[in-house]
Amino acid sequence: MSDAAVSVREIGKRFGETEALANISFDVSHGELFGLVGPDGAGKSTLFRILTTLLVPDAGSATVLGLDVIRDLWAIRSRVGYMPGRFSLYGDLTVAENLSFFAAVFGTTVKEGYGLISPIYKQIEPFAGRRADALSGGMKQKLALSCALVHRPEILFLDEPTTGVDAVSRRELWDQLGTLRDSGLTIVVSTAYMDEAIRCDRVALVQGGRILQIAPPMDIGPQYPLPLVDVVGPDRYRLLLALRKAPHVHSAYPFGTGLHVTDDRKGHDPQTVAAELSNYLDSQGFSGFDVNPIAAGIEDSFMELMPALQRAS
Repeated sequence: MSDAAVSVREIGKRFGETEALANISFDVSHGELFGLVGPDGAGKSTLFRILTTLLVPDAGSATVLGLDVIRDLWAIRSRVGYMPGRFSLYGDLTVAENLSFFAAVFGTTVKEGYGLISPIYKQIEPFAGRRADALSGGMKQKLALSCALVHRPEILFLDEPTTGVDAVSRRELWDQLGTLRDSGLTIVVSTAYMDEAIRCDRVALVQGGRILQIAPPMDIGPQYPLPLVDVVGPDRYRLLLALRKAPHVHSAYPFGTGLHVTDDRKGHDPQTVAAELSNYLDSQGFSGFDVNPIAAGIEDSFMELMPALQRAS
């Protein structure tokens, strides 16, 4: 039996001709905030449904808190909290009624679980009598998280909890997750937002039902293998087309207000790359642009790993 809070070994799942998960393997340690990071359709929700015993895998095995997700499903369900990606509480019940209902389902009361949920629930408690479907997106999120925690689970699964939520509520949620992690709670969270990945202890980059990389988020960027520069200038689309034809350009794609350009010469000095690209753009008639070496981030690593995955597939 694994000592990990979550242990996944070569999990596979298909829906007809679509391969949703392919040989997924990873471990999550007790007390860790672990992130699954990837775009829509990467397989994150399918994996969450397997780990919370709502879906049976076609291949491989997985344990949660040392319990098998198929054989021990009822024991797992009483010990985990799960917040699905889509708001799934009862819209015709009030805030207080939803919370009481979910507490009762797990054989407990709101009073018993109040100590854990109070930092979150206090923010919506003034609206305890309001129907859930009349809440804002941020308030629905807080209610759903409170319902997932009210029975004091040993591990929490959150499937894209910030989708469709305003920036302030997103930040508040991640602050709350950090507090819960510091209290010893194991958390597995999925997100399509790369900027949220840095709040995790470790992340798995997921695409096409496969894991591209697993590492602490701050370690992913430094592993980027090639020189990278940022190009900012007017007429960005024409600039992008020109850069993709420049000598030694490995990749070029929009990023924020600029363009991230990777040189194909491993170990080449980034300052030299920037100077060469500046000269190239001058020769192509461009003006008013800036080219600067930059450190790679998680998004850059993700974009670099995707073509390798496509070739392997």
